[in-house]
This record gives sequence, C-alpha cells and structure tokens, in this order.
Amino acid sequence: MIKLFTDTDTDVTPALAQELGYQLMSMPFSLGDEQYYPYKEQATFDFKQYYQTLRDGALPKTSALSPVEYREYFEPHFKNGDDILYVHFSAAMSGTFSSMKLAVDELLQEYPKRKFYTIDTKGISILSLQIVYQVANLYKQGKTIDEILAWANEEVDKFAIFFYADNLKFFKRSGRVSGISAVMGDLLDIKPIIHINNQGQMVSLAKSRGRKATLKKIVEMVSNSQQDLADYKVLVAHADALDIANMAVSLLKERFGEDLDLEIVEVNPTIGGHCGPDAVGISFHAKGREVL
Repeated sequence: MIKLFTDTDTDVTPALAQELGYQLMSMPFSLGDEQYYPYKEQATFDFKQYYQTLRDGALPKTSALSPVEYREYFEPHFKNGDDILYVHFSAAMSGTFSSMKLAVDELLQEYPKRKFYTIDTKGISILSLQIVYQVANLYKQGKTIDEILAWANEEVDKFAIFFYADNLKFFKRSGRVSGISAVMGDLLDIKPIIHINNQGQMVSLAKSRGRKATLKKIVEMVSNSQQDLADYKVLVAHADALDIANMAVSLLKERFGEDLDLEIVEVNPTIGGHCGPDAVGISFHAKGREVL
C-alpha cells in the first residue's frame, strides 16, 4: 500500500491532510531562541499572533528537519509494509532534503522491499497545494504509482503562481532584493511581483505601485498565461491579509466570471516569514511557468 506524505510548507493543515489522505510533516521555523513546529502539538496555528509578531519587528528563520526526525516520520510505515509517496515543497529552496536522503537511504537498506517515491512540486504554499490536491484525486481514483508519477512529470510545470511582497525587508533579509531596492521600494510603495520558475526558485518578474494596482497587474498576468483556467482550482493565498485576498477574488471574478472555482488559503509560516505580512498570491493552471 502507498502512504501519501506532504509537509506544512504546502499550506496543508492537519484537517486538510486527513480529508485528502496525507500524513503531514511539520517544517520548523524559529523566532529568536525558540523553535516552532506548526501543528505538531496543536491542530491549529495562530496566524494572527504570528504575523503580529512579524509586524512588531521579528524576523523568523527556517530550519531543516534532521535525519532522525525524517526517520521518525517514515519508519513506522516501512515497518508496517507500506511504501511512501512524498509530495513536497521545492527541493531548490531548502537543504532539508539532504537530511531526508540520509534517512531514507538508511531506511531502505533496513527495509529493502519498501519503495520511496517523491514528487517535487517545485513550489511552495498554494503552488504546491495545487499538486497536493491533484495527486490526492488521482490516488482516490485508484491510479497506480506509475500513473501518478507520469502525471506529475507532465503537469507540475503547468501550475503557476504570481504573488507580491508588501514589505521588502523580509526579502531583503533572505537576499531576494538588494538593500537599496528594499528601502526605496517601501518608501515608494512599490511591490515586486514574483513567480516560481521551472527550477523551483523564486524570481522577480515585474514591479507595481500600490496593492490594488499590483493585484490588477497580477490578474492581467494570470489572464495572459492561463490555460483551461475554469477546469482547475484557482487558489488565492494571503499572509494575514484577508481583505486584500477578497479584493483579488473580486478582480478574478470580474475577469473570468462568477463560476470560477476559487479558494482562499492562509499561507504557511515558512513562506509567510519570507514574504512578510499582507502578501497575496494567485496560483492557477497555466500554459507553463516560463511564460514571461
């Protein structure tokens, strides 16, 4: 039997993991000297408190799981005679997958009849969530592991995301923008519009001034690059900015109609720590990620 795994960096919550049939792994972050594992001890996460802490000046740091922690997640299922399919956030964004490989290589030596498969969504947040949804649907339809992997090989790069950061200091710390750009951007209310490329890396595509103008530009970019939009979910993510997310939904409905299958998602703490509060993004089915 195949056991599905995913991680909190895909915006999956414990309730959604149970609904879709996934085992959920918690990806840690730290604030000051304290390390946190979302959902590990509680079924919910206090997004309001987290983003208020960021607004008050805290800058979170992400960290990797250890090989021991990966082993604790995977070994019970290997021991039970199950194989694993792990649908994960972009391997290009973290060194945690080196630790995972160490753990899995050891486990496969101990359980040589077991199989471990991965699907790299080459994304994070709602871009990864799109793939998580699709894989769960295929699994429930009874598709084989080979059929699921073949689907992923063909379709992962056809899901795209555009999002903006509201305060550039968070990307400044992570090296995404230069210090001068970050300062001037905040003074002029300039928002960088970012996407994730075929390599699973965040790349700045354009700039706009003001939230509403930036959302309008993003919706225009969605329109130019979408494919079969009405046949798939359109996900709108926000970092404690529900009012802005609702504005994005209104713009999408104006452009594409009221029947669009839209879902609003709160972004996970990892990506929220990179982009900061009030960020908003849209993920959709596209002609491809390398569209501009």
